[in-house]
Amino acid sequence: MSENMSEEERTALDDRIETAESSDEEKLIETSISTGETTTTGTVEEEIIEARDIDAYYGDLQALRGVSMSIPTNRVTAMIGPSGCGKSTFLRCINRMNDLVDTARVEGELLFDGQNVYDETVDPVALRRRIGMVFQSPNPFPKSIYDNVAYGLRVQGKTDDMDERVEQALRDAALWDEVKDQLDKSGLDLSGGQQQRLCIARAIAVDPEVILMDEPASALDPVATSQIEDLIEELAEDYTVVIVTHNMQQAARISDKTAVFLTGGELVEFDDTQKIFENPESDRVEDYITGKFG
Repeated sequence: MSENMSEEERTALDDRIETAESSDEEKLIETSISTGETTTTGTVEEEIIEARDIDAYYGDLQALRGVSMSIPTNRVTAMIGPSGCGKSTFLRCINRMNDLVDTARVEGELLFDGQNVYDETVDPVALRRRIGMVFQSPNPFPKSIYDNVAYGLRVQGKTDDMDERVEQALRDAALWDEVKDQLDKSGLDLSGGQQQRLCIARAIAVDPEVILMDEPASALDPVATSQIEDLIEELAEDYTVVIVTHNMQQAARISDKTAVFLTGGELVEFDDTQKIFENPESDRVEDYITGKFG
């Protein structure tokens, strides 16, 4: 977000975003269940998402400035950068979660399978069915493990073979063996790591094409974090995964591509992860990676 924001303004904005996410979370499950130095090189791959000169605002505050990048299919793309740099804002632009914030607006084009998601003809409800989201803190519904996973399926009328669908989603989320004998247990009774994997199972049960993850392991212990990282790598075999993380080591471990956002909402460099961490084009990125600022 803008480096000119006061701490009071930043806190108020964060509160508005969190309130929108909390109040519309169940609705989301129902519907989903300017520097010119940006570098975007690397191997050419099939793209599923393409951002073209995206600017994002919260009221008069500009959170993203001219962001352009292409996200490859069935790969893990990580977004890193210091707090307030716009990476989470960009993530929310992809499936129009920012629509839930009254003061938010987005300019530019963001293509998903070749269509601008901000076109007037695009239904955000239908869009979120194809682009699922996992939030920073685990947020299972106060329902049984089974009903958490089945919820989106029921809303979408996908009730055939429900038991098999629920089991497969839990297997894909690497949770089935731990909960198969307690599916009637409340999802709220699980550990933090298990709750987050339950939320991932809930997201993939409705068979999206893309999974967005906003700091999915930041609230977890090292063991649970390792489980989530292993899971993300497995999910990329079937889904396109886009993850926001403050943990540069995590990005280096699990991602194929890395986007580096810096203060002021700039995407400074986007490239193969190995290139970003070993030989970045931008001196600013090198300074961030090596800890000279951030």
